[in-house]
Amino acid sequence: MANGVFHTAYGIEINLTLPDLGHPHRPGLLAEITAPIDRRERELLECLEHHRDGYCQAEEDDRAPWMTIRRRTVGGRTAWVAAHLPVRHTPTSEESAKRDAMKERIARAAERHGLHAEVGARAADGRIRTDVLVTGDSGLRIGWEAQYAPISAETVRRRSRTAAEHGIVPLWVTDSDRSAAVERAPWARVDNFGWREIASSLAMVVRAGVRHLQQWKCLPSSERPCPVNGSFCNRFHTGWYLPALCLPAKPPTEVDELVVASADGEFVPMRVPSQGDPRSVSRMWVPAADRDRWHEAFGPDDEGEGAVEQPAPDAGITYTRQALDPTCRYGEETFTFDDPRPRRGNSAGTGLHTLDEVPERLFRVPRQERRLVVTEPQREAAAVAHGCEVWQVGPCAGCGSPIHRYGARGVHACAGCRTRVAGR
Repeated sequence: MANGVFHTAYGIEINLTLPDLGHPHRPGLLAEITAPIDRRERELLECLEHHRDGYCQAEEDDRAPWMTIRRRTVGGRTAWVAAHLPVRHTPTSEESAKRDAMKERIARAAERHGLHAEVGARAADGRIRTDVLVTGDSGLRIGWEAQYAPISAETVRRRSRTAAEHGIVPLWVTDSDRSAAVERAPWARVDNFGWREIASSLAMVVRAGVRHLQQWKCLPSSERPCPVNGSFCNRFHTGWYLPALCLPAKPPTEVDELVVASADGEFVPMRVPSQGDPRSVSRMWVPAADRDRWHEAFGPDDEGEGAVEQPAPDAGITYTRQALDPTCRYGEETFTFDDPRPRRGNSAGTGLHTLDEVPERLFRVPRQERRLVVTEPQREAAAVAHGCEVWQVGPCAGCGSPIHRYGARGVHACAGCRTRVAGR
């Protein structure tokens, strides 16, 4: 990676290690060169080595000589670097056919359930706003984007923000876990089917992007091992899991089902910040009831569940004031780029939150004294009546009567108290 680029419009060389970029009389230069590609000329910035010598090694790997400016983080320091753009990708006939088939399938599923669907919905200015606009009975509008060709992260953010500004909840569907839509906007991933399979009545399961809430007290008797230490920690865990990983397992959600459930508000978009790093965010579609349970424990998201990830602000840049280096460094990328998406595999992937105790507000049955005041004969009689061990007898959290409270099959309250709470 070179530390500078050539500006083809101004005919100047730019040094990215200087606060003024080597041109103090051009105060708006940084904003101009860091603008998203779709907002500036693609050939605005050129590789310095290519400009000087007419060739650079990036061209051997099917890269263009044109550059983009990114933030690079190495050893905790962030700086501007120039990176080669790939050769512009034109959707293949297969990608276009799959996209068209998916749009037709979404519209067909919506209309089959009495919902209104508009393919290629346009704004007042005539520009296409979303691939398929599905409107529910309550007026909720879901803007489906069938994305099978490569797309930039900025384009995902921009189109999602535009949809949100028009009162539309964006929903990106893709068959690739490397798509820029993943974790940057409300999304769903399906299998890599051909267009004929997409157009058929074959079931299409959502493989990622739909999750269910799981909450449990981490005890030795818990069915799920502790996600922190692999054993148990006696704390309260809350996380979002794929249907097959829930206990008990949930049925998978199909695309046709998500079309209807999202428009009806039965499935809603969630934006779950990591407990350890609020900047690391997981995005998913979840049952509305699970969303409500999450809000009871942690409160609503201040930015809104359908909020779209904003680019990182221009802050924290370190300017090293080096000499301009025209050598093309393509192929030497050993650093990481700043990216607001959570890394797959960390705790943000499930939105794991751990608390020392179960929040009081989650209890439907009022707390009672945990100490059971009964005689030993009475405790033994209760154990016989409930078919459990003597040590598993404890007080009902509602009425205080002796019940099978502890152990693998223990319950929090007696059947009568649970029935009264459920009926509220």
